[in-house]
Amino acid sequence: MTVHFIGAGPGAADLLTLRARDLIAACPVCLYAGSLIPEAILAHCPPGARIVNTAPMSLDDIGAEFEAAHRQGQDVARLHSGDLSIWSAMGEQLRRLRALGIPFSITPGVPSFAAAAAALESELTLPGISQSVVLTRTSGRASAMPEGETLSAFAATGALLAIHLSVHVLDKVVAELTPHYGADCPVAIVWRASWPEQRIVRATLGTVSGTLGAELERTALIFVGRALAAKDFDDSRLYAGDYDRRYRPVGTAPRFPETG
Repeated sequence: MTVHFIGAGPGAADLLTLRARDLIAACPVCLYAGSLIPEAILAHCPPGARIVNTAPMSLDDIGAEFEAAHRQGQDVARLHSGDLSIWSAMGEQLRRLRALGIPFSITPGVPSFAAAAAALESELTLPGISQSVVLTRTSGRASAMPEGETLSAFAATGALLAIHLSVHVLDKVVAELTPHYGADCPVAIVWRASWPEQRIVRATLGTVSGTLGAELERTALIFVGRALAAKDFDDSRLYAGDYDRRYRPVGTAPRFPETG
């Protein structure tokens, strides 16, 4: 028996890995975060599967489901939205499983920031503009930010910021970032990236306040950075004709000469 933690992607039912699909289809028990997992993904569950929405459940309730499945020798598909490595609450569940000696596996998923960047048709790391992306958030009731992990601290680097779980405090975000990036810095807000009802708002730090309707108060991602609107940037050296690389030796004395 194994509890399979599965990143179910950002929302679109077909943004699911083949491994994830096959594991869901093989598990007689499925626990899913009902507020963020589309029902279409549950269609992969086998007939007769026990399907449990964990949205109204406590950690103890979820742990009890794991223990019950373990006693019955039934594999569990534990679905979380996006990818499991950030803000998934997987860590506390793994701690319990380790203490109970219950086996588990982890299958990564498409993260929301990647789906949002695709919706924006943007590369977030452009040569000469930005080579770092900071995934962060503001403090909330569920989790406070550690000391030092502030928007101002990250903004001081000039990196592109992907700010999660913070659209409800957009004015605070704008006030904290404007001194570092300037009022003309591009902003993009993607609500429900990859879902059928996906919406995109493009603005600047100086104009974005007041552009959102009440319906966009949750599940929206805020991007801030120059790469969002940059058009005059350098080509990558990776594909330059005179760039000597292992798979395309160039010149009379290439660094990686062809062999064989």
